[in-house]
Amino acid sequence: MEGSEVVNGVENGGSSEGRPPNPLAATYRQCFGGGRVTVGPCKKSVVRHHSLVVKTKTTDIAIEPRLSSEDHGIEFIPILRSGAWSDIGFRLSMEDVYVCVDNFMHDYSVKNFSERPNAFYGVFDGHGGKHAANFASDHLPKFIVEDEDFPIEIERAVASAFLQTDTAFAEACSLDASLASGTTALAALVVGSSLIVANAGDCRAVLCRRGKAVEMSRDHKPGCSQERKRIEASGGYVSDGYLNGQLNIARALGDWHMEGLKDSSGGPLSAEPELVTTRLTQEDEFLIIGCDGIWDVFMSQNAVDFARRRLQEHNDPVRCSKDLVEEALKRNSGDNLAVVVVCFQPQPPPNLAVPRPRVHRSISAEGIKELQSFLDSLKT
Repeated sequence: MEGSEVVNGVENGGSSEGRPPNPLAATYRQCFGGGRVTVGPCKKSVVRHHSLVVKTKTTDIAIEPRLSSEDHGIEFIPILRSGAWSDIGFRLSMEDVYVCVDNFMHDYSVKNFSERPNAFYGVFDGHGGKHAANFASDHLPKFIVEDEDFPIEIERAVASAFLQTDTAFAEACSLDASLASGTTALAALVVGSSLIVANAGDCRAVLCRRGKAVEMSRDHKPGCSQERKRIEASGGYVSDGYLNGQLNIARALGDWHMEGLKDSSGGPLSAEPELVTTRLTQEDEFLIIGCDGIWDVFMSQNAVDFARRRLQEHNDPVRCSKDLVEEALKRNSGDNLAVVVVCFQPQPPPNLAVPRPRVHRSISAEGIKELQSFLDSLKT
C-alpha cells in the first residue's frame, strides 16, 4: 500500500491528466485499420448499434425526491474533485482497473462544448485475465464521445458505447485468442448538473445525498429475479447462483470464448447496461464507485458513513479512496480492490443536526392519586 501504483496508466491515488493509454493498440489497429479517429463536431465515425436504434432502456431504480436548489429555479453546478485507489488484495494477479477523467470533453478533444462540469469515471472488474478490463477502460470513453448522439442524448450514446466496446473486443479476440477474458463495467458521467451511471455487472455506484446512501446501480447477479427471467428467456439457465453454471455475474463485456453465453445474435450473458440519471443538487455530497471487492465487505450506507467521516477529517478524495481500500482489507475482502470517490463540493460534508425527539411525560392514575393525597395533607 505504500507509494504509488500505476493502474492502466493512471497513478494510484489521482485522476488522470488525459486519455488512458491503449494497452491493446496493436491488435485494435489490425481490427479497425490503424488510424486514430479525431473527434469533432462535424464527423462521427461510430454507427448506432442495431439494438439501440429504437429505444434505450433505463433501469427502474428509484431515486428519492429531495428538497433542492432547482426547486427554487437555481441550478446547482458541482465543483468536481476525484481520487481513486486500488490494491491487488489477497489475489495472485490484479484484474481491476479504474479510470478518472475530470475534464472529459477536453481530454477527448470534443469541440464546441460548454465550459460546464464534464467528467468520466469508470471501474472495470476483469475475470479470466485483465485484457478485457484494459480494453474496455480505454475504448468505452472513446466510443462515447465518437457516438453520433453525444452529447445531446448522453444515455443513448453511453448504452451504445457499451455494446460497441463489447463487439470491438470480440473482433480483437478473433485476431488474438490470448486476449480471451471478460469484465464487468460501471461508468459514471457528470455533465453540467446531471449524473449518469451505466452498469453491466456487479460493480456499484452509491451517491451520498445529505448523509444518506442512494444506490445508483443494481448488482447484476444471476440469482436476481429480473436477471433470471432475462437469462431464461435468452436460452440460458441459473445453477447454484451461476449463469449456465459458469459465471457468477449476469452481465459483462467480453467472455466471447465461453460456450453458450454470447454470440452475435445475443445470448444469456448481456453487455447492455442499465442506466440511472439524476440531477445533482446542493444536497449531493459525493459518489463512490467500486468493484465488488469493496461491496463484499461494505453495505452501501456503511460505505457512505465511513467515507463521510474520512472526508470530514481531511476532505481529500484520494485519501478517502485509500481509506476505503485499506478498511476493506482489514475486513478481509478476498478480491482485488478498486474504488473511485468523486466529491461535488469544495467543502467537506457538513455535520448533520439530528433533531431532538420530543419527550412525552405522563403520570399514572395511581400517581395522580398519591399526588392529590400529598397536596391534601399539606392543607391540613
